[in-house]
Amino acid sequence: MPADRTHSAPRLPAVRALRTGGSALLALCLAACGSVGPDYQVPPQAMVNAPSAQGAFVSAGNTATPGSALFSNQPLPAHWWRLYDDARLDALITQALAHNTDLRVAAANLERVRAMESAAQGARKPTIGAKAEALYGHVSGISLLQEGYSPDNEVDDAVGLSLSYQIDLVGQIRRSIEAAHADSEAAQAALDLVRVNVAASTARAYAAVCSSGLQLRKTQQSVDLQEQALQLSERLREAGRVGSTDALRAQSQLHTLQASIPTLQAQRQSGLFRLATLMGQAPADFPREVADCATPPRVTALLPVGDGRTMLQRRPDIREAERQVAAASARIGVATGDLYPKISIGLSASSVGPGRDFGGKDAFAWGLGPLISWNVPNTGVVQAHIAQAEAGTQAAIARFDGKVLNALRETEGALDAYARELQRQQELQAARDAAAQVAQEARRLYQGGRTGYLPSLDAERSLAQAEAALAASQGKLADDQVALFLALGGGWEADAGAAQAAPAAAAQKS
Repeated sequence: MPADRTHSAPRLPAVRALRTGGSALLALCLAACGSVGPDYQVPPQAMVNAPSAQGAFVSAGNTATPGSALFSNQPLPAHWWRLYDDARLDALITQALAHNTDLRVAAANLERVRAMESAAQGARKPTIGAKAEALYGHVSGISLLQEGYSPDNEVDDAVGLSLSYQIDLVGQIRRSIEAAHADSEAAQAALDLVRVNVAASTARAYAAVCSSGLQLRKTQQSVDLQEQALQLSERLREAGRVGSTDALRAQSQLHTLQASIPTLQAQRQSGLFRLATLMGQAPADFPREVADCATPPRVTALLPVGDGRTMLQRRPDIREAERQVAAASARIGVATGDLYPKISIGLSASSVGPGRDFGGKDAFAWGLGPLISWNVPNTGVVQAHIAQAEAGTQAAIARFDGKVLNALRETEGALDAYARELQRQQELQAARDAAAQVAQEARRLYQGGRTGYLPSLDAERSLAQAEAALAASQGKLADDQVALFLALGGGWEADAGAAQAAPAAAAQKS
């Protein structure tokens, strides 16, 4: 019988502790139903839900000529640069997406944020602690409840294990995980946004190189024509048909044309250096295979632009801003959770005593029960933290609306600019053709001695200006197309068939 009492006696306090702690825990759980803070969803009044943001683009109706169309309502493909059917451009963008330094920074930031999410999820797991200690010294007799002194060589050993698990009573941990997960999705969207910018920047740099090459070629053609005019003036002067003034005028015009060549060469080289850095290479390693490009890339078919809804679904900056709203909303719950007690279930076991008694039943101790902490006097501070979180959420919503408005403005502006530049190019082409006819006729008349050199010089100057303006417009059109594709937000998808996550769909994940 005594042996039975020895085995059963330690269980009675544990049972009482479990019953007492369980009753208190049950009462608190019943008092705190659900999770603190608001359950997030995209605000119904957000600009992304406005009908005017979902429909067709106003500027998509602009046309270069009456009755013609420039844009289609088909969505932008994932790899929009393949619409150019330019192998060199494809290779440049592929290398830039693989080695760009800004992308490496964004990828590292994503890994950091994901590690923070893993840390937040770790709060759901039990915490295990261990302690081991060995002391040599003198223990007082009083501490051992006996008279006299204990031996000087007394050794005390202490070994203990503890296990604790925090109960997410009001959902504070759940809200912190929601915030961390939304932050991870925002970081992923930020990485996607860098991909969009890298692809567009590479295409623009390539277009700038080719545009400079085209202007160089047109300028060289004007130089060649002016050299012929100079040679004609000198022959006529030698024949005594004209004075030396005509030759000097022709030579002055030639030098003027030649003076524009170094500037165009510098622009082309700057574009090549820009391409090198975008691809993660030193400027000295610029892609020499594109240095001779003289045809700016351009999509001649209808440009697929979709509508406002598909654009807002595709743009990573919109997704990033929406995820930031979700994270800010979840942090309201995190702050509100500090109003409630923190409850953990703790289990500990240890052996403490002299070395000779280590592991014995007299040295063994254990405990089990709920651990409750509650900083009641600090509720005013917690309320201030809640107000900060709520204000932060309102600011995030305002930024979200601003991103949507800015995306719509950029797209409408890009559509209009492209259509207007195409109209301008058509006029410049007509002006160039007319100037070429005038110059040809003026050269014929001057060579036949039927007119002076000034009309011919003026005609040649007008032709050179028309050629330069037309070449610059062709480069501007190429840049405007890329700017439009950038505004539409394509180029971040993993593959051509990748699904495009809408802000509302992303919100459902939370």
